[in-house]
Amino acid sequence: MAVAVTTKTAWKLQEIMAHSSNVSSVVLGKGSGRMLATGGDDCRVNIWSVSKPNCIMSLTGHTTPIESLQVNPNEKLIVAGSRSGSIRVWDLEAAKVLRSLPGHKANICSLHFHPFGSFVASGSLDTNIKLWDVRRKGCIFTFKGHTEAVRCLRFSPDGKWVASAADDHTVKLWDLTAGKLMFEFTGHTGPVNVVEFHPNEYLLASGSSDRTVRFWDLEKFQVVSCIEEEATPVRCVLFNPDGCCLYSGFQDSLRVYGWEPERCFDVVLVNWGKVADLSISNNQLIGVSFAQSTVSSFVVDLSRVPKSDSIPHGLIRDDQPLVPPTPTGASLRRIYDRPSTSCSKPQRVKHNSESERHSPSSEDDRDEKESKAEIQNQEDYKEIFQPKNAICRTPPRNEPFPAPPEDEPGTAKEAVKPSQAADVQTSLPKQELPDPVQRPPIASSTSLTRTEPSVIPAARNEPIGLKASDFLPAVKNQSQTELVDEEAMSQIRKGHETMCVVLTSRHKNLDAVRAVWSTSDIKNSLDSAVAINDLSVVVDLLNIVNQKPSLWKLDLCTIVLPQIEKLLQSKYESYVQTGCTSLKLILQRFLPLITDILAAPPSVGVDISREERLHKCKLCYKQLKNISNVVKNKSGLSGRHGSAFRELLLLMAVLD
Repeated sequence: MAVAVTTKTAWKLQEIMAHSSNVSSVVLGKGSGRMLATGGDDCRVNIWSVSKPNCIMSLTGHTTPIESLQVNPNEKLIVAGSRSGSIRVWDLEAAKVLRSLPGHKANICSLHFHPFGSFVASGSLDTNIKLWDVRRKGCIFTFKGHTEAVRCLRFSPDGKWVASAADDHTVKLWDLTAGKLMFEFTGHTGPVNVVEFHPNEYLLASGSSDRTVRFWDLEKFQVVSCIEEEATPVRCVLFNPDGCCLYSGFQDSLRVYGWEPERCFDVVLVNWGKVADLSISNNQLIGVSFAQSTVSSFVVDLSRVPKSDSIPHGLIRDDQPLVPPTPTGASLRRIYDRPSTSCSKPQRVKHNSESERHSPSSEDDRDEKESKAEIQNQEDYKEIFQPKNAICRTPPRNEPFPAPPEDEPGTAKEAVKPSQAADVQTSLPKQELPDPVQRPPIASSTSLTRTEPSVIPAARNEPIGLKASDFLPAVKNQSQTELVDEEAMSQIRKGHETMCVVLTSRHKNLDAVRAVWSTSDIKNSLDSAVAINDLSVVVDLLNIVNQKPSLWKLDLCTIVLPQIEKLLQSKYESYVQTGCTSLKLILQRFLPLITDILAAPPSVGVDISREERLHKCKLCYKQLKNISNVVKNKSGLSGRHGSAFRELLLLMAVLD
């Protein structure tokens, strides 16, 4: 008699190296749950099939890092927004750029396709929301009202409204027909990261960095319930397709919520780190996260996750009666009136016809020359994007990902951590098992030759980029294992002279700085270190000055701040740590002074010392504003660095 094998509730499906630089944005196709798009600091958009290691297509054209991505409902179009504020729309079937939409003045933070019309909404760091007509490549309307970056946009299921979430702690509901604000929902005490409409009812969910999930009634315009007992910020939310519950992605888990009354039905431990997007297919929830240049995908078996009141976890207070939830189908609220999709109605979604694809304007011709769609995997591209009727995907939609067996009894709900090796073999067909030591290739037309990591750790056991085997002669015969001493020494001496020159130069530079330091002129010491144009010398000097905060003066800040900007963007972990320490010290000791002096009314008469101090404060303020952009971009990192940058971001909040 066969023994039943217990499978995992959640598991890591795959980990891929998605870009040659840091990944900045990830999105899943909601139609199939099998299409994955990634954007990176290399200004590329790469298209993948979930569970496949190879990039299908690489889209180029942007000149600054990709900040936001979105795939349309039928997964034929993809829109990408960059750090410069430009937006590009690609046709995946035609493998070409469809439209370029300029208009925003800062980072594109959020994008969303209209559910059935040929429209795209975009939110930016410039606080504006723009509605675009993809067919006419123009901005239809600009919604203004937020005071900080717009982090998330969602069209309502009936296509009549758009909801926006922003860093100003508010959620706003906009009427597309009237072109005006309908209502502003307040209550969050931190930046609102995500917002999502219920698939059927007039209900809206929002998740915030204040670690709460709030539910809003869109008929009465009031809060329905609020879940407040979470330990980490809410990163993404998604309603179950039938609307029975809400899935919420946190730093270390997936939580299943009900809202009337507020309750947590289940908690699934999935240590996916910076989870970026969720999608549901074949009764499985697929989640993707990214860290540096890698993207990881996770699967949660929803058939093993309770979606109603079995035994709710937490949130039910002993002094309150347990109220059973309303059965599915018996809605308490109004239902969305969706437009008819019969053939008698005009099909507005047919904006990507063959005639429009192959007869672009002169501006589109220019965009097409600048933008390319490099097909990395011809076989997968033909299988997924070439059919013009039903898109046949790999794996097929009706085949869920196979669940791996449980490691130990009683741990069915714990997935592997992102740092652990991905169990790729259990998630791919047998004929496509990759070599265990072979990493998935970078989405680029060139082969992978880079050996150095994007961030070099401060503590390491081996020199970066060096292997002992490189210094030893190649063994022609496997039986020839003994090496002649002279041959080994000659190999080891290779590069020795170059290393001696580097170390001698470093020693000479430090001696020069030390000679100036001995005169007790710290400002001149820093000037000389900066003039040498060697960041390692600057780091050595800052590590000393950081130990004694009383040495710091406003003069030093004007010299050090430009160097701190370079250190924070360095690939060396030790440089980043030193830069963070110095910046924190400057912010704590001098930022209040700088803001007070800049805010003070002009003095009467001539005060030379005051004018000099004011000039230095203006210079420091300008430099801190530049650094704040770097800190803001890196504040989303996970681990120790992410915490340090988030702390700096809080200290720099007065600059906004």
